[in-house]
Amino acid sequence: MKSRKILMMEKENKIWIFQMEDEEIVEIHCEDKPDPSSVPPMLGNIYIGKVKNIVSNIGAAFIEIGKGVECYFDLSQAPHAIFTNKIGKKPLCVGDELVVQITKEATKTKVPTVSSNLSFTGKYVVLTTGNTRIGTSGKLPKAVKEEWKVRLSNLKNDDYGIIIRTNAKDTEISNVLNELSSLRAEYEKIKEIASMRTCFSCLKKSHPSFISDLKNVYTEGLTEIIIEGEELYRMTYSYFEKDQPEDLDKLILYDSKGYDFPLSKVYNTDKVLERALSEKVWLKTGGYLIIQYTEALTVIDVNSGKSISKKNPMESHLKVNLEAAKEVAKQLRLRNLSGIIIIDFINLDSEDATKTLIKALKQHLLNDPIYTTVVDVTALQLVEVTRKKVKRPLHESINT
Repeated sequence: MKSRKILMMEKENKIWIFQMEDEEIVEIHCEDKPDPSSVPPMLGNIYIGKVKNIVSNIGAAFIEIGKGVECYFDLSQAPHAIFTNKIGKKPLCVGDELVVQITKEATKTKVPTVSSNLSFTGKYVVLTTGNTRIGTSGKLPKAVKEEWKVRLSNLKNDDYGIIIRTNAKDTEISNVLNELSSLRAEYEKIKEIASMRTCFSCLKKSHPSFISDLKNVYTEGLTEIIIEGEELYRMTYSYFEKDQPEDLDKLILYDSKGYDFPLSKVYNTDKVLERALSEKVWLKTGGYLIIQYTEALTVIDVNSGKSISKKNPMESHLKVNLEAAKEVAKQLRLRNLSGIIIIDFINLDSEDATKTLIKALKQHLLNDPIYTTVVDVTALQLVEVTRKKVKRPLHESINT
């Protein structure tokens, strides 16, 4: 079991979260400090939106959740929507008002994405609408998945679905049932108040993004949440006291005045961040990665660099590629890269060597809590990978 630790600090009006596994930083999250005077569209917020436009040829609609704030909506979700004002008989019509939730943040080139399939997330379980199956996290062992499905089979219904999260792996069923009861009450309340609210009303305001990041951390092996700054500590403590009291003992206030160095110096976070923003990433073998972003995809080029062996180039190239595969998986998670990723490994003339490389890459990607998959290897030996897109990549979060 991996040892996990979280570092939290505030710098330049941004809140930083560094997730560590076995004393190595594996994820970096950067969010603007919450502003109580404004309510920007945040991931997880639930609104009553109005259909502004329907673009049938791409199977989408654009829904306003506030004056001038348009969001992308997949038309296939319309049959399961909760409408507060229905204009026509078609599944979705311009002017319809319905309950939607933000599922993807806006990027530089894209508006936020909303869904009428609502999700209510707890520590152990997620309640979902639109999909009524009983599902489990892909990270759970097969035997555990089957056990949970059997345990919860009597809760199957036509109104909502249940997804067991990875954190439920070793918990008691009573904890899951209690949390599910709370989430169900929250869902019922949303349905009740929606019918009495006006268009553009915010029915549910999510926790600040840094709290959501904490909710999504694997708690297995989590020993400490070290927080620098009294205000940030109070905000975090307030959430844990209400929603995760069992983890309150993990919160540690780091007062830099009482130590020789600030938290960033103790854990060298600035150097890790600099590396996570660099285009070039060096490998121990002497090779290196070049990571470049485009609007459509991310391109990662693997280079042999100083790692050259004239006696056995194939063995040398495979060695660099195998190290690169491990580093690519690490960088995808560290930089929160998503969507389509194209990796140009050093060409291998051996089919067996290529299989060895792809197997190693898939194995390293299993450590990523966000769903990531190797799609294909093209005729030009380019490896296609996809990673689920939810939040903005690190370089965009920093530059907002």
